[in-house]
Amino acid sequence: MKRLEFLLERGRETDRPTRLRWGMGIVLLLFLAIAYSSITGAIDNLTRKRVVRESELMELMLLKQRYLNLKKESEQLMNRLATVKADDSPGRIMEEAGFKGKPVQIRPLKGEEHGGVQEELAEVKIDGLTANELVNLLHRLEKGPKPTVMKRLLVKSRFDDPAKLDVTVTMALIRALQPEKR
Repeated sequence: MKRLEFLLERGRETDRPTRLRWGMGIVLLLFLAIAYSSITGAIDNLTRKRVVRESELMELMLLKQRYLNLKKESEQLMNRLATVKADDSPGRIMEEAGFKGKPVQIRPLKGEEHGGVQEELAEVKIDGLTANELVNLLHRLEKGPKPTVMKRLLVKSRFDDPAKLDVTVTMALIRALQPEKR
């Protein structure tokens, strides 16, 4: 309390121009403090916005890359769908896979339609495959020129020769539905 009274007494004793200068100096300091505070607040706000936008940009770049990959896969699938001819069937695809000398049984199943494509199903039984031949078969079906899908795969080893496998594949040949003409 004594200091405050002392400062007030000193302020009354000083002349008017000096008090005016001191008041203007204090106002100037308060103005600078307010300006500094508002500028740092604006800078902090801009920094937060920049960080958010950078993270959004990174997410958009990942989405763009994913979109391009999906577009490429879609184009590849459309190209594969375009290669399917009217006389193609799952049996013909298995013949093209080239398992000569192996007993192959092909049984057609009822196909299904899904969103603009038709699946032509067949159950294929192959006896006496080696593991390497099975891997080659699966690779040819998945990466071949015709769009095929394996619905089910059953692999059994033989009792007489455990190195040989009996394979039952339920596969579908996918073909695009032809638009109906009216």
